[in-house]
Amino acid sequence: MTILSLESRVQPETSESIVYFDGSCPLCRAEIGHYRRHDESGALRFVDVSRAGAALPPGLGRQQAMARFHVLAGDGRLLSGAEAFAAVWRRLPRWRWVARAAALPGAMAALELGYRLVLPVRPVVARFFLRLRQFGGPADGAGRR
Repeated sequence: MTILSLESRVQPETSESIVYFDGSCPLCRAEIGHYRRHDESGALRFVDVSRAGAALPPGLGRQQAMARFHVLAGDGRLLSGAEAFAAVWRRLPRWRWVARAAALPGAMAALELGYRLVLPVRPVVARFFLRLRQFGGPADGAGRR
């Protein structure tokens, strides 16, 4: 893979991407709060799928959306897991270097494996994160830059 082909895989999209996240998860809220603060151009729209009546795209049910991180990319592709995170990183200037690293051969498979390993223990990690945040500030990271 050449540098040119790597660059083309991390070029920013021109239309908005929609991020579907579990707002009932403190860890997820904190991460989304971080992404919101870094989305200076408004390239991302965030949908909390834990809210009743959250608008979901065709092919994505509420249970699916609650179980995994999803992004409807600006080009119309519905992505989940590590690919969805990489799509978010491509949209945020300070995170594009991470998107470039994710585009390296084998990186996406490793990221997806890591994501799948964390999913079953996410509630435990979230509870730990909540307790940790109780001593250090708001759970959504508000007020931090």
